[in-house]
Amino acid sequence: MPLTEDGIYDVALRLIEADGVEALTMRKLATALNANPMSLYHHVPNKEAVLRGAAARVGSRFRAQGPEGLPWQGRLRHMFLDFRELALEHPKLMTYCLARAEYIQPDDSFWLNLTDVLAAAGLPAEEIPRVAATLCATLTGLMISELTGVVQQWATLPAAPGGGESPTPTRPELNAMVRFALDGALAAAENHPARACERD
Repeated sequence: MPLTEDGIYDVALRLIEADGVEALTMRKLATALNANPMSLYHHVPNKEAVLRGAAARVGSRFRAQGPEGLPWQGRLRHMFLDFRELALEHPKLMTYCLARAEYIQPDDSFWLNLTDVLAAAGLPAEEIPRVAATLCATLTGLMISELTGVVQQWATLPAAPGGGESPTPTRPELNAMVRFALDGALAAAENHPARACERD
């Protein structure tokens, strides 16, 4: 099979989810593709480009809009839940990406839709980047904690000193914890002092 960028990114994703980002090398990628390592460089200049391409491939599946007619709160909830599903499908790649400031760019569909949702919420334009950045930091931080098992471990800590450990949360319990965090983020956005609210 001839080498293609899409084929390279697909195999890179498989290797990353098997062994992690740090274990990926151009030589390992070439071996998995049954290709000469030097031939990869005709398509991608280096490992960082491979990671960006693999991340873009995952990100292209992001469904920003959701069902028609949703209020801005529903749109915001849909965005983050859909993004979380993608992260859960590719935990090792997304843990790596979400920890990097350059992962979210101003022309990404995620950022464009997030800022559009916040505009629909009535926030003034000058406040939108700060609120969007705060929401991203809060909710992607939760995603990283979930992907790495940190939030699961914290959830087993005793409720009081000397108490027994709680059981590790199940997937439905983790889903409820995420919804709880989303509820808090939505409440914060709704009650932002700069938000232009219609009042009776």
